[in-house]
Amino acid sequence: MEQTRQKLYMPAEWKEQQMVQLTWPHENTDWHYMLDEVEACYVQLAAAICSREHLLIVAPNVEKVRSTLKRNNVPTANITFFECDTNDTWARDHGFITLLGSNVPHYVDFCFNGWGRKFEAALDNAINSKLYDAGVVKGEYEDCTSFVLEGGSIESDGKGTILTTSQCLLAPHRNQPMEKEDIEKCLLNMLHAERVLWLDYGNLIGDDTDGHVDTVARLAPNDTIVYMQCNDESDEQYTDLREMEKQIAELRTAAGEPYRMLALPSPAPIYDEDGERLPATYANFLVINGAVLYPTYAQPANDALAAEVLATAFPGREIVGVDCRALIKQHGSLHCVTMQYPKGK
Repeated sequence: MEQTRQKLYMPAEWKEQQMVQLTWPHENTDWHYMLDEVEACYVQLAAAICSREHLLIVAPNVEKVRSTLKRNNVPTANITFFECDTNDTWARDHGFITLLGSNVPHYVDFCFNGWGRKFEAALDNAINSKLYDAGVVKGEYEDCTSFVLEGGSIESDGKGTILTTSQCLLAPHRNQPMEKEDIEKCLLNMLHAERVLWLDYGNLIGDDTDGHVDTVARLAPNDTIVYMQCNDESDEQYTDLREMEKQIAELRTAAGEPYRMLALPSPAPIYDEDGERLPATYANFLVINGAVLYPTYAQPANDALAAEVLATAFPGREIVGVDCRALIKQHGSLHCVTMQYPKGK
């Protein structure tokens, strides 16, 4: 058993992938009032992904999705459709966490409870087991549904290091009464990791997730951390993001060296119709085969600067912007609505 445990690992997002999952928006989700707008974003995402690797689309009505893609001239030959009921669309948080290292991928199914019981999530929590039972994913199924964990709350470098945030993993209605030390032990065991790095700052205003790491700081090749920086002292997020930046500077690699730090700009504040600030961020990018898809917000200077930073972090990959002004209206972005499946043997 110990030998098997040591073999498995959670790969980095930039490892070669077999496919990416999208869970499609529909009229019974929170997107109902702006369905056409958000579907336009999903169509753009689907086209960018399926032109480079396989795409899995989960939806209650797959024929309707097919028609939408056909109407927008998106080829479907590289797409697998899976029909099942869903609550919402945040595949990053209800999707499988994949471990590699043995003869077949291990698909780890954690509990998704709507970010600490904020939203109904029973249908989304059942998607993974349905995918596995239907043979859409083939490998070993690992049932960890007694532990609450969202994919957006963790990052892996593929070498045994997990990056996460204390404000999310210690938030109410996740895994209480477990303390930080117990939660870290669970992460190390279930993800077959060697160590956990904790960030204590960086919770964006308007974020429903209690501070997912994928909104503020991301691991990248060559011991790099790409993170959201704020240089505007009048911004209400300035102090918290500066404290996060200081903490990242203090982190060390497994070899004891400081990380290379690459700062992403903060988007200019975006507000909803009620004047509430939305958690816009460029850190919510997705690495796929040959490219990095990143969110844009119709802010030419900031969008261009973010692309330059990501090109430095991921040399040799095409940097592709996707307009995510629709996604941010429901307090998420590009990485939040996708989940990659790394390629195994």
